[in-house]
Formats: sequence, structure tokens, C-alpha cells
Amino acid sequence: MFKKILIANRGEIACRVIKTARRMGIATVAVYSDADARAPFVRMADEAVHIGPAPAAESYLIADKIIAACKQTGAEAVHPGYGFLSERTSFAEQLAAEGIEFIGPPVNAIAAMGDKIESKKLAREAGVNVVPGFVGEIEDTEHAVRISDEIGYPVMMKASAGGGGKGMRLAYNEKDVREGFESVKREGLNSFGDDRVFIEKFILNPRHIEIQILGDKHGNVLYLNERECSIQRRHQKVVEEAPSPFVTPKMRQAMGEQCVALAKAVNYHSAGTVELIVSGADPTGESFYFLEMNTRLQVEHPVTEAITGIDLVEQMIRVAAGEKLEMTQDDIGIDGWSIENRVYAEDPYRGFLPSTGRLVEYKPPVEGWTDDGKANGRRGIDGVRVDDGVFEGGEVSMFYDPMIAKLVTWAPTRDEAADLQVQALDAFRLKGLGHNVDFLSAIMQHPRFRSGELTTGFIAEEYPEGFEGAAASAELLRGLAAVGGVIATADADRARRIDQQLDSAQYAPGDWSVKIGDTEYAVVLEEDSITVDGTPVEISFDYTPGDKMVDVELDGEALTLQLAPTRMGYDITTRGATQHLRILPQRVAHLAQHMIEKVPPDLSKLLICPMPGLLVKLHVAEGEEVQPGQPLATVEAMKMENILRAEKQAVVAKINAGEGDSLAVDEIILELE
Repeated sequence: MFKKILIANRGEIACRVIKTARRMGIATVAVYSDADARAPFVRMADEAVHIGPAPAAESYLIADKIIAACKQTGAEAVHPGYGFLSERTSFAEQLAAEGIEFIGPPVNAIAAMGDKIESKKLAREAGVNVVPGFVGEIEDTEHAVRISDEIGYPVMMKASAGGGGKGMRLAYNEKDVREGFESVKREGLNSFGDDRVFIEKFILNPRHIEIQILGDKHGNVLYLNERECSIQRRHQKVVEEAPSPFVTPKMRQAMGEQCVALAKAVNYHSAGTVELIVSGADPTGESFYFLEMNTRLQVEHPVTEAITGIDLVEQMIRVAAGEKLEMTQDDIGIDGWSIENRVYAEDPYRGFLPSTGRLVEYKPPVEGWTDDGKANGRRGIDGVRVDDGVFEGGEVSMFYDPMIAKLVTWAPTRDEAADLQVQALDAFRLKGLGHNVDFLSAIMQHPRFRSGELTTGFIAEEYPEGFEGAAASAELLRGLAAVGGVIATADADRARRIDQQLDSAQYAPGDWSVKIGDTEYAVVLEEDSITVDGTPVEISFDYTPGDKMVDVELDGEALTLQLAPTRMGYDITTRGATQHLRILPQRVAHLAQHMIEKVPPDLSKLLICPMPGLLVKLHVAEGEEVQPGQPLATVEAMKMENILRAEKQAVVAKINAGEGDSLAVDEIILELE
């Protein structure tokens, strides 16, 4: 077994690998850029080597610097994590030339599966179902249009070397192909150094199912069941679970055996994932097709670990060291249900725009997962696991992926695992930048998610007008009104006890008007009861003025509430939404109607940059007339291109930025008249 390994990655996956290596008694080396000098993974590792400036192209993507760090520290092997150099054949070849073990698959497998065009040919030869499409070089936009017409719309255009949702465009007609083909080429070139594109038929009502593969260097290959990854946004996974609510034992076996056949065709060893697209319109489940094979550890690997009890990072290390797998296919079972939510630095209330900045407050829910090395020991008491690589006071940088953390839950059943997600998300405190915690909670509560009727169109279909917070029941709002009355009473009592803050004659301890939205509630606190609009509410919680979070039992249901004081009350966040409570003593509440409402300024004449990014292209010139929906500018953020369009008919009056400019959030790109 290795004595020392280097992790050629950063963030949560570097932390994840270090934890397993530490448990195995293996020393670890971290490499870090300027932006990550204070990151948790740097502190966790036994040694750390600085490898360059913040941009990945000048640090984490330079193989020579990684190899130099190995030589400097004596690391015998490299775990690449995911992304960066994890699927670069040249990197694996350089390591081999230096006598350093690559904790991953053989070079030939990376090469074969890393090229989406070649991998489809190999899959077809191995007897794996493949999606109808054009497998070959596409010359230009006109060629792409002809191919799309022949396949039949809708079609998906993909960068050949793409991944992680980058370099993908869905086209419903010729216009979409003409608009998107060049963008796909640019994204492929910018993110992966390869501008080749292929086009394939888009499967209607698609479900995204993937099979976890694990093989050793002795010819043994197993499949570790499936993961459901259908809930995506812009082809980037948001929610993953294992097993899938759609897959039957017969489907699981058919998919697994085909994926094992593909892995054996390229002499695969280590962990890998075969991604499949399944037609949700086929009730037999037999219409599944090969998408691609990821020759690395997946972001969502914890849900597989949860239901199988197998530490995939440990197995990767053991396989790289030449050990045989200790388990057989018959040993792979399914124990319970696991769900993973990706907590992203993006604002769902502003169209999921990327959000960067400082984590002013970061307090994830307390883990109940142990790390004692026992196969059944990782789930812990309450089944909550948080994989992260950030810290309070740290910065979510524009240079890297916007994922803050992975929240994983395990429970005996799917509904219980989802309930545990809602509970844990309520307890996730994040301040300082936009995040998607409310959105994730809303998905976990959504009736369609609970039914298991999932497709990759779930988010677009269920939130066509964007996200405005999870819907709250009338019972929950009444309960929150009662909570508002209790905390207002406690705050008033504290103010009364502090000299000159509140005159005792003005103290009204138990008679409040609490307004939530357009509804006003009369909350009355008496010595042994609380009523809302005359109806008793059973409520129990401990609150001290200044508390930011409280655990409440409301009519028999346990809730975690996050509290933020406002000028006239509190914002209370729970169950995927923030409710704005205006809390006033009953005797003065009627005066609120005389307060003048502040009217927001009209920004419709301005094209404002919605996120920090690079202005890649200006589609219009001064004096040009534009129509609704017409592209005005393309901004690249987090290596994804975002097209900003005109909302109404207008004339471009003034352009304030040029192509190649770095823009701040809310910076004015152009003005309309």
C-alpha cells in the first residue's frame, strides 16, 4: 500500500480523499493556488505545495507542476478527484513516465471514453444501446443544420470533450442550431481545449440514470447499482439519489451488465460511471441508451456509498496499489435510500445567476455520519453527511465551480430521506452570497418529486416562471404568526428591562398584529395559551433575544427556523422560503396603512450584467432597433456562456462596455430608448 499520495484537486473532493487516506494510514499532499491558500483542504493535508495563481489554467491544470510537487514531497501516487486533470490521458501518461501511480483507470480507457465520438463507436461495438445521432466531424454551422434536419428535431449539440453541463445546447429548430452551434464550439475550446461537436437525437421525457462501475487490475468488474440524476438545470445535476425510483430489478441487471461489458471492452479498472438516458415514456424501461462514460469519481458518489456501504475512494486507492476487489457482484446489495443535494452559490430568485463573494456566515447542519471505517458506520445516528471544502469567512471564487457543499441524507425509505433533507436544509445557515438552499428544499417537498415522476425537464416544467420560494400552507403561516408574537414579546420584555429603551407604560406583552404577505393575524399571548385569530396554537420553543436559529415544535411538527430582524419585524426562513413578518402592537397596527410605500426605480431601459463575468460578444450596435427576445450580449461566467436578450422593442441608445471587458454584477452594459 502507498505511504503517501498527492491529491491533484481542491475544495470538497480534496477534503473527501484526505479523510479516507487518513483513515487508511496514508499521508497526504495537497496542492493549492493563490486563491486557496487558506482553504480547509490545505490545512487538512499532511503537506501542501503552492502551484501558482488563481486561474486553473495557471495552476491546477498544469501537469508539470503537479509532478514537480510529487517529486518534492515523495508522493508515490496521485488521486485526481474530478474535473481538472482527472480525465486527461496526457497527465496519466506523464505520471507513468515518472513512475508515479495514477489512482484511476488505464490510459487507453481514459482516451477511449473521454472522446464522446469514439466512445459511442466503442459502446455500439460492445453491444450497448446508443442514441441515434451523427458520430463524426462536423465541418461548420451549415453542416450542423443539415445533420440536425436529417436526425429530426429536437437535437442536442455537445462538445466532444465536454462534461459538467458545459458545451451543450438543445435545439428545437434550425434557428436554435444556427444560434447555438458556435457557442458550443467556443465553450468546448475554452473549457476543454477541443472545439469538436457532435449532434444526437434528444430523447423526449428523458431520465438520466447512471451506473457506478468498479473494477480491478485482475479483470474483475462490478456494477454498484444505479443513481437517478434527472433533476438538472442547464444539464448540470442538482439532485442525485440512489437507487432510482424508476429502475426495476430487471432494468438494473440489464443496464449493469451492458455497462460491465463496455468497461471490460477497454480493460477498465478503478471507479467509473456509465451515464445512460432512459425514455420515461417507455413503461418497460427497455429504452435506455449510452450517453458517455466518466472515467473518474463522480461528484455524487456518496449516495452509492450510502446504500452499499462501500468507500469508493478507498477502493480506488486499493485497486491502484494492485489489490483485488474483495467483493463479488452477489455481495452488492441496496440498503435503504440516499439523496444528495448540491448547494450552489447561485441565486434562484434571480434566474439562478452565479453568485460569488465572501461567506459571511457558514454553518452547515451537524453531521450524523461517522467516519470509523466500518461498512455500516458512515450513516451515523441521523443520516446526515456534509461534504464541503469552504469555511466561514472564506470566499467563493469566480475562478472555480460554484458548488459550496454536498448535503447527503440516508434513511430506510425514499420519503424519509427526503424529509431528512428538508430538515437539514432548514438548519443550513449561509450568509453573504446568493445560494439555492430554499430551492433545494422546495424540490424535496414537491409532490412530483415525491411521486418519483422525474425527467431532465423537471425544473423547467415545474418552475417555468422562475423560483419565488416554496409554497407555505395556511397552517404553517398561522404557526409562524404565533412564533412572531412570542419573539416580539420576548424582545419587548428585554427592551423594557434595559434603561431608556422602552417605557413600561408602552410595554404591551401579549397583543400583536402579525402581517405575512397580504394577511394580518391577531396574535394574543396569555399566561397559559397562544391564539391566532381566536384559534389556539400548540407551540413550544426556547428563544433568547438575539437568537438566529430556533427549533420549534408547532402543532406536533418539528421545525427549524432561521430568524433575521427587520425594521418592523422579522424574516423567518423555513421549509424552502422566507416569510416577511411585520409585527406591531395591536393598538398601533392600524396606523401602518398611512406609511408611504417606496417605489423601485425603473430599470427596464438598461441592460444590466446579472453576474460577474466576461463580455464575450456584443450582438448589437448603437442606433440599432431590437425586438423582444433578440440577443443583445453574451456574458461568460463560471465557464458558461449566458445570452442576455431584449425584453421589449427598443433602440440601442448607448453602449457602455466592450467585448473582452470584465464586468461586475449590476454593471450597465448598454442603454435602450
